Amino acid sequence: MLAHYLSRLATEFTYERAKPFSGSKFGDFVRHDIAIEAKKILMLWPFDLKVKASVGQGVWASVPWLAFFDPLITETATKGFYVVYLVNPDKNTITLSMNQGTTAIYNDFGQTRGREVLKRRARDMADRVPEFAKLFSEDPISLSSEAGLPAGYEAGHSFGRTYKAGAVNDSQLTADLHQMLLAYEALVNRGGTTPSEVLQEEAEGQNIEEARRYILSRRIERSPKVRKSVLKSKPAVCECCGLDPKRDYGFNGPAFEAPLDIHHATPLYTLMEGETRRYKVPDDFMVLCPTCHRMIHKTTNSSDLAALKRKLRFKIAREIEYFTT
Repeated sequence: MLAHYLSRLATEFTYERAKPFSGSKFGDFVRHDIAIEAKKILMLWPFDLKVKASVGQGVWASVPWLAFFDPLITETATKGFYVVYLVNPDKNTITLSMNQGTTAIYNDFGQTRGREVLKRRARDMADRVPEFAKLFSEDPISLSSEAGLPAGYEAGHSFGRTYKAGAVNDSQLTADLHQMLLAYEALVNRGGTTPSEVLQEEAEGQNIEEARRYILSRRIERSPKVRKSVLKSKPAVCECCGLDPKRDYGFNGPAFEAPLDIHHATPLYTLMEGETRRYKVPDDFMVLCPTCHRMIHKTTNSSDLAALKRKLRFKIAREIEYFTT
């Protein structure tokens, strides 16, 4: 069904975008029906991804798309890297692509230089997951548009496969999508578009495999989705020293905005690459104040809360006169 829907998008889009954008039933079909069909496919696979289909915002886009976002990297097509179906309505083609957010790069570097940056990062992405890239084509793609965003999609394309509308079936489409999503997962696990030397610097000189695990763990900890889930399941109090932002600082905001860190306590070295279970909320996490979080990373076992507590040499003083006057 997804193959049929995407083929319909590729063949009918030129006609439909000649009509008013507001209230378009075709636009609703793309945003709702195509996205729902993609989500149905994901239900059969162990990927935690956000799905979105678009024909433009406020006005018709030059290139409609259906994208799959890993929330650890991005939840929008404007930044990060993601898997996307890009439709060329002029040539009636559909391209499955490992691609990148164009808007954020353009904002940083401008369009001309930004496209060069996208091309360089696209090459790096393919080199980081060569066993998957070789299953697809690394040839340039054409979207038949001179607009800024489609040119960015062309430059940001790392590898993929192009299909002629009506000439692809669901079996081929889903098999390719599954391989591409495995490639996406591997790319996230290996550091994405971050250069190896930067990975190792942030991981304080660890070897490249350890650095990749460290960076992935940090991505998990910093994910807004993970943070909200953990702080919905656990009290917003440091599990080591007991610091309570509400009691000790008079913090009155929502729990997920509390000045506390989420610590991914399950060592990633216990997970083999390709294993899709990255974390379980709340079992794999601790809530720590920034100081205790930094200290637990200095211990030999960053999952041993009891050991960190034994090192603690202070107690939170709440009742003495200094804090009550």
